[in-house]
Amino acid sequence: MTIWIPELSENGPRYRALAHAIERAIDDGELAPGDKLPPQRRLADALGVTVGTVTRAYALVEQSGRVSAQVGSGTYVHRQEAVSAFADVIGMSHDGLVDLGMSLPPPHPERQATLGRLMSEISAEPATLEQTINYPLDDTMAVHRQHYADWLGQQGLTVDPKELLITQGGMNGIALALSALLSPNDRLAAEALSYPGVISAARQQSLKMVAVPFDDEGIDVAALAIRHERTPFRALYVMPEHHNPTTVQLSEKRREALVALARERDFWLIEDGVMHLPQKARGTPLYQLAPERTIFLFSVAKILGGGLRSGIMRAPVGLLEQLRISLRNQCWAPPALMAEIAGRWLASNDADRLLSWQFEELEARQAMVREALGDFDITMRRGGFYAWLVLPGEHRAARLVETLEQEGVRVAPAEAFCVGSTAAPQAIRICLSAAPDRAALSQALNIIVSALSRNAPPGWQTV
Repeated sequence: MTIWIPELSENGPRYRALAHAIERAIDDGELAPGDKLPPQRRLADALGVTVGTVTRAYALVEQSGRVSAQVGSGTYVHRQEAVSAFADVIGMSHDGLVDLGMSLPPPHPERQATLGRLMSEISAEPATLEQTINYPLDDTMAVHRQHYADWLGQQGLTVDPKELLITQGGMNGIALALSALLSPNDRLAAEALSYPGVISAARQQSLKMVAVPFDDEGIDVAALAIRHERTPFRALYVMPEHHNPTTVQLSEKRREALVALARERDFWLIEDGVMHLPQKARGTPLYQLAPERTIFLFSVAKILGGGLRSGIMRAPVGLLEQLRISLRNQCWAPPALMAEIAGRWLASNDADRLLSWQFEELEARQAMVREALGDFDITMRRGGFYAWLVLPGEHRAARLVETLEQEGVRVAPAEAFCVGSTAAPQAIRICLSAAPDRAALSQALNIIVSALSRNAPPGWQTV
């Protein structure tokens, strides 16, 4: 029986070189969650090092959170349980809790009022009611695709209606894209921290995820090239405008480099544009730079409301039939009633007015966050729903999240966004948009600041 044997080409202490080799293998998908590392003595003999060297390397990797040792069994790559990756983001609400864990649009009564008006209009149109109660056909969806195309075009996101497919929102679009582009055991790349939804969908479809480093300019394209060389992947999921959870935006230079690499190595780009930012705050969409290999995802969840479950995916015409097949296999078709409501809403001035108010409200809420947390390492994106707070000093995210929950504030821990066995940074995501109003946000921010001032662990806890 063969065992996994890394190549130790790195200079310096051998145990560190081995630890780094293990971490790279995990990040590249060469060692998958649940895989058992080689027995220490066998790996030591194969590498020509001492057992102590291997023991120190395994211990170092375990400290990073990528592996765990089981007494009497061995050391295993950390396995994320087969529960939804949303588990650490979505929790049960209770009275008095200010839930800043979910990425929700700021509440406004106009949403309910406009929905009621549109439903009244539709209820008075027998022909429309007949269309929405029957199985929707592709030609009956044409008018909805046109509504989406017209509205997106006004936002600077020009699309051809013939390249669009109506979906049941962003998550449905992700699942469709993965189903059409990849097969079980294929590899999907994503930033080392990424949207829990894509992590959950990849797990559901038995895909292997490849974690890719990123920095203040977005995904590290040079590192991506190395990852692809070691462990080729079929597609890359990316959020160029507003990375979830860190709010980083992909620079124009890196967008061009990413497109060039995708063409050179022949992999697909799945561009998530659900977090809709003001036009001046956005860069060049990837689907406009590489239309032949990019699927663009959009939904009205962050504008009109998540309950509508309506969105679109833009894809090359040659891929649309495969996507339609995937859609029919999953749900036959998105509900025509929801598409009708979303389409009419976008075609009216109500959507633009609501979006304008939302950007103003988010700007005011971000100002509150800067005032309260300005002394900390916090980043936000204009028009974005959340802030990324890197904890100072010896603060531990898990302890802070627990403390905040006890004091009536829920935030999202970094662990919820980790791809594969990526070690979670000591950071939290704060969804400032989710607070019911500014007063509740102010209350939550005061609690967070107070917790940060006393959450650091005392020194000399162990000897």
